Amino acid sequence: MQEAAKHKERDTALSDRDFTRLSRLIYEQSGIKMPSAKKQMVEARLGKRLKGLGIDSFSAYCDYLFSSEGLAQELIGMIDLITTNKTDFFREAAHFDYLLQSVLPEWVNEQRGLSGRKLRVWSAGCSTGEEPYTLAMTLNEYAESLPGFDYRIMATDLSTRVLEKAKQGVYDDEKVAPVPKLMQKKYLLRSKDRSRGLVRIVPELREKVRFRRLNFMDNEFGIHEPFDIIFCRNVVIYFDRPTQERLLNKFHAHLTKDGFIFMGHSETLNGLDVPLVMVHPTVYRNINR
Repeated sequence: MQEAAKHKERDTALSDRDFTRLSRLIYEQSGIKMPSAKKQMVEARLGKRLKGLGIDSFSAYCDYLFSSEGLAQELIGMIDLITTNKTDFFREAAHFDYLLQSVLPEWVNEQRGLSGRKLRVWSAGCSTGEEPYTLAMTLNEYAESLPGFDYRIMATDLSTRVLEKAKQGVYDDEKVAPVPKLMQKKYLLRSKDRSRGLVRIVPELREKVRFRRLNFMDNEFGIHEPFDIIFCRNVVIYFDRPTQERLLNKFHAHLTKDGFIFMGHSETLNGLDVPLVMVHPTVYRNINR
């Protein structure tokens, strides 16, 4: 009896072999590296999924995942579960100050007036929506000071799970705490049932953001217009250096000749062959001008 219990315990643990199979697939499909230190995290996050599917071992789960049916029906859900989606409103707030004080006035000046063209912004790796909605608040404030200025935001992520939450635009009170009080009054709607502690982004801002799923490992992004500004912060840190270089060159290909890329505080282009130059800490600009 004891021997059977031990065998069952071994079956439900993630073996080194199966972790290697999973980490290789995750890297091939998403570009995200899963070193051995992440094994316990992967085991914990996928454990509940096994129960939900009625599968009693990681070995059986891997056999299913690598089948034609599993690759078609389970792959996206599996990657959803193991990807990290940490984000906040007004995270790394200095970026939004620089956007308001330097980037936007220069863009308007280079347009020689507004001439009807909308500023195009891409929030790449948008997670649950805090970044694109922060951008929308910031750009809307600028628009109020400059009649005729308009913008649109595309927000993408690999995870369908976080995109669904982002589209809803509903957040806990504690999540919106970093939003300045005046902006909270303008851009957040309180739930009628105050005990729930929920707010929702106002419809006018939600309409400014278009969400879609996008895998950075795809050869083609299906994007046909270049962007003036790309926010891709605290995303490439999960990739190895060759993947970072390929991805940043893809971003560059979708940037206007005067465009900017904003990156996370712990990310750098040092040593990467990418035609971008730093113009402000963690802010880079297209040098093919």
